[in-house]
Amino acid sequence: MEAVGQIIAAPPAGRKRWQNIELKWLIIGVSVLVVAYLALMPLGFLLWQSFFTPQTFAKAAQFTYDNYITAYTSVETLKLFMNSVTFAIGTSLFAFFVGTALAWMNERTNTPLKSLFFALSIIPLIIPGILFTVAWILLGSSKIGIINLMLQHWFNTDYVFVNIYSMWGMIWVDGLHYSSMAFLIMTAAFRSMDPSLEESAMMSGASVPQIAWHITLKLTWPAIFATILILFVRSIESFEVPALLGLPVGIQVFTSSIYEAIHQYPSQIGLASSYAVTLLLITTVGIYFQSRLSSQGSKYSTVTGKGFRPRAMDLGKWKYLTASIFVLYFALIVVLPFLVLLWSSLQKFYSVPSMQALHNLSFDAYKFIWNYPTLISAVSNSLWLAVGTATLVMLLTSVICWIVVKTKLPGRWLLDNLASLPMVFPGLVLGLAIMIFYLNVNIGVYGTMWIMFIAYVTRFMPYGLRYNTTSMLQIHKELEESAAMSGASWSTTFWRIILPLLKPGMLAGWIYILIVSIRELSTSILLYSPDTEVVSVQIWELWENGQYVELSALGVMFIIALFILVMLAQLIGKQFGVKED
Repeated sequence: MEAVGQIIAAPPAGRKRWQNIELKWLIIGVSVLVVAYLALMPLGFLLWQSFFTPQTFAKAAQFTYDNYITAYTSVETLKLFMNSVTFAIGTSLFAFFVGTALAWMNERTNTPLKSLFFALSIIPLIIPGILFTVAWILLGSSKIGIINLMLQHWFNTDYVFVNIYSMWGMIWVDGLHYSSMAFLIMTAAFRSMDPSLEESAMMSGASVPQIAWHITLKLTWPAIFATILILFVRSIESFEVPALLGLPVGIQVFTSSIYEAIHQYPSQIGLASSYAVTLLLITTVGIYFQSRLSSQGSKYSTVTGKGFRPRAMDLGKWKYLTASIFVLYFALIVVLPFLVLLWSSLQKFYSVPSMQALHNLSFDAYKFIWNYPTLISAVSNSLWLAVGTATLVMLLTSVICWIVVKTKLPGRWLLDNLASLPMVFPGLVLGLAIMIFYLNVNIGVYGTMWIMFIAYVTRFMPYGLRYNTTSMLQIHKELEESAAMSGASWSTTFWRIILPLLKPGMLAGWIYILIVSIRELSTSILLYSPDTEVVSVQIWELWENGQYVELSALGVMFIIALFILVMLAQLIGKQFGVKED
């Protein structure tokens, strides 16, 4: 208690108590209004646009069901729904099985090199979805794909072994990309589970597969279901894979249909809004079940106050097979995609690897990108948005978390739900809703960096809430009471006590939001203007222009820069006491 009093500066003499109270409620009031505005504004105008936008611009805005009739009385819409659900279920299940198998091998077996693999597991999360998809197009295309050409040469046939432009190809690429997320989530679940039951089964003579199936997976059922739901929501809102792999062959899902409806002439914003409402309902159902599961998983608890140290299962000779699986997976998700982008970036015109192509190596693509007229502005825009978004989100949600966790204000549960509401918005839908709002409410932000900044803050606010809530729960109320008894105002206590104690969680959240903001495409693709391009949008434009080698060069530079940025952020985080999960 004395230590708290020592770090609190005494309030200036004569300062009136009402000034402190006024500042406290001013900060709280502004924070609540900002959260309510960011959360409710997109939802309200998305619904309004779906009912009040006519099919033709010649008509004035009036209430109409035409958008929903057009969208949902067509046979194509049923096909669209089935494609979306098939893609999301296939992707989530594939990513889950791959990620869970790797997590089990990493946490429960004596597989060699598993510590190194876990350290490398963050790298796949750095690679933006659009670059990962482009890399697999260069690897698995039926005409120029390296894998197909290599297999056709080996077997002396014209048979297409891998068809990346298909539903299965879409599931493969998106599932492989999301499998690293499943790996990290399930690793945390296995790591926090008391392995005594597994060890008892092992001593009773059960085999490794029997233990994994009958004990390990059953005890982690809540984590399994939650992981599948998270992956389903992420897959249903995916944009890059359906746009690059599905649209060229006529396989449409909701996200690609929304994008096409907006970019056709004349633009069908009302129709896009009606599609977006359906997509919003699907993600809402998924997140609802996820939250319900999180609150009812206590019957699966195995961690008690008794410490435990898991003992790895001895796989015998099979451990070399599992180590090989680790190596193969890392090659598929990191090494091959990066190498094919690197190879493409060193060509004047894209050509498959061969001895003849080795003579055509060139740095022209890098020179082109380095001299690209909008590169500097795109990089600065991306950095400005990422740093600004991460900073504002973490500060704003720290106040919201304090209200929800530390006060007894009526309606604080509603504030918590409001701050979490943007989580149900797929990136493309959020971009559409914000675009609609600022087209109708002209306050000077449409076409500027501010509209993208508002979109980013809205999109990533729930993630900041998660990080800050976890840290806020660990701060005891007596610290604030001691500060108040020492004469500190609320603002002084919050700035000198609460924020420093939140520092590890805030910095971890800041690093995460920084990375996902700088990679963001689905929201940016509807909101950018020629003066507000970001790096991810430039990659998209290079792809649409057919500038594949230039895209690859920018992609290689982008991945390396992101990797360095993450390493620096982690180094800074360790200096401030941020522990890796």
